[in-house]
Amino acid sequence: MEGQEQVRTGPFEAARGLGENDLAVYGWVLEHRTGDPGAVSEATGIGPEEAGLSLERLRRARLLHEQNVPGGSRELFAVAPETALAQLAAPVEAKIREQQDRLAGMRQDLGPFVACYHQRHYRSESLELLENVQDVRNTLNQASNRCRKEVLTSQPGGGARDPEAMREALVRDQSMLERGIQLRTLYHHTARFNGPSQAYVAAASALGGKYRTAHELFGRLIVFDRELAFIPVKDDSWGAVVIREPSTVRYLCEIFEQAWDRATPFADAVSQGLEEVSREIHETIVRLLAAGLKDEAIARRLGMSLRTARRHIADIMEELDATSRFQAGAHAAARGLLANTAPEAESPDGPVA
Repeated sequence: MEGQEQVRTGPFEAARGLGENDLAVYGWVLEHRTGDPGAVSEATGIGPEEAGLSLERLRRARLLHEQNVPGGSRELFAVAPETALAQLAAPVEAKIREQQDRLAGMRQDLGPFVACYHQRHYRSESLELLENVQDVRNTLNQASNRCRKEVLTSQPGGGARDPEAMREALVRDQSMLERGIQLRTLYHHTARFNGPSQAYVAAASALGGKYRTAHELFGRLIVFDRELAFIPVKDDSWGAVVIREPSTVRYLCEIFEQAWDRATPFADAVSQGLEEVSREIHETIVRLLAAGLKDEAIARRLGMSLRTARRHIADIMEELDATSRFQAGAHAAARGLLANTAPEAESPDGPVA
């Protein structure tokens, strides 16, 4: 009977449902080493039937054990709860170990596939790091040759672009424009003072390229067919990160479109007027000074050399009759020069060609 009951009752069920009556019966057996229901009932005040059921529950929970003694009789004694728990837990722990071994085997079998997937899918397909300028130019040339519809470019830095990179870019752009590719490029306003930049824009515009300038840009970016994007690496080296992940590329295109809508068509400084260009640059520098940016950061934001930026800053400080950046900001605010303007967070401009 006990063996059959144990087959029907698992270890979890065997240890559950024990109550105060069972504790009283266990204590009595622990002291008297007998399991006669009548004696248990008389000593504990529990009914004979319930005492018998309690003894059976304690046996299933492995808290009571019966064994033969000399003379042919059987003796019932209480087992330490730790021993009972070990007996009940043994088959459960064995199953747990078996499942753990199966899980370990699955991880081992699938491990090479996981590494292959992540290396290929996330590095080779979604992100690629180009660590030197030659790899960047080669990859840009390949992307230009494969381009089908459109190229979006943001080129901060005014006239600071590398001449060799500009010559290569002009060859790429002319080839794409002649194939009917739409080409849009953003520059800093300061590019309108740069002769090579003016010549470059004039040549490409004649073929259908569109160029605009802004006093501030979000950073360097090239996007082909809204599928493949190039951004600079963090350390300002000549490397680049190639992005193919669709959501990220789409996000970068949205940033470009917002900057494009606020920018003005490219024009040289003479046709637009030196005074207007200077006024826009000075207004931007005043905002950045008020925001606490240092000279180097202001020069980078406006795409001009540090020397030129400091010359503008000196002129502004003199115009505002200020001896400190804080005072310049206060005087500018008093004159209404900071109204309805707010400096944007600085974005690093790396050297993607």
